[in-house]
This record gives sequence, structure tokens and C-alpha cells, in this order.
Amino acid sequence: MADRPASPAELDRLQADIERWLDRQRQQNPLVEAVDVDDTGERRWFVRLKGEQKDHTTVWLHLRQRTLHYETYVMPAPEEDHARFYEHLLRRNLTFHGAAFAIGDEDAVFLVGALPVDTLDEGELDRILGSLYAYVERCFRPALRIGFGSRFRDT
Repeated sequence: MADRPASPAELDRLQADIERWLDRQRQQNPLVEAVDVDDTGERRWFVRLKGEQKDHTTVWLHLRQRTLHYETYVMPAPEEDHARFYEHLLRRNLTFHGAAFAIGDEDAVFLVGALPVDTLDEGELDRILGSLYAYVERCFRPALRIGFGSRFRDT
């Protein structure tokens, strides 16, 4: 599959594997608050996680012909100290595996990544969900203090 798009049958199998894994996560993982399926016909799922540093994180999984794309919204664009904010995120990218900070719609900050579908298995799904959760938990508060610091300072 690496050099060619996955067939419809292969995508159906992968979709079933992902849905079985998500059902187990919903039942067994105390951090998983909800799992929803995209109702537009896309092979896309939304996994809502309970956090500590950030109250909730939603991970989007999107099965495509060649990759499983995944992302999570981290925060809006910074209001201040832009250079230091983005430097912080870029330096954090160096410590991540399989995901990186990116600028998305309305200049919001996301963590994004993709995995070739021919390497997709439960271990990789665990790694993706766990990594995105850990990266958000590790980076959210420091980034918030840099990009929105004046909101939290005593006057």
C-alpha cells in the first residue's frame, strides 16, 4: 500500500479497525470523554479528552487514501509577544515525534501529523492519541502565559 492509494476494501478494513479501537478507548480510557463520527460521509472521528492543563482536547482523526491525518486545536492566535510565542512552539516541535505545531484557520494554533495507512495499527493509534494529549498538556500553559500574558497579570 505504501506506493499506492488504499483500495476501498482496505479503507473499509482500516475504518473498522479504528472504530473497534475507539470503542475500547471509550470504554476503558478514563481520559476519553466522548467519541463522535463525522456525519458527512468522511472517514473522520472526533475524540474528546479530559485534560488537566487544558480542560478539554479534541483529537480529529481523518482516514484518507494514503494517510491517517490527525490534529487537535490548541489555542487561538496569540494576542501579544508573537515572536517569543512562535519561537516557543517551534522549539517544542524539536522534541515531538509524529506531530508538530502549525498555524491553521484564523491563525489558530494546532498540533498536526499524518501516518501512512500501511503502518496503521492499534499501537500507532495509542501513540497518536497519547502523544497529542501529552504535547498539549506540556505546552498549553507556557504558551498561554507567553501569548496571552497580560490577561493573567495582576493590575
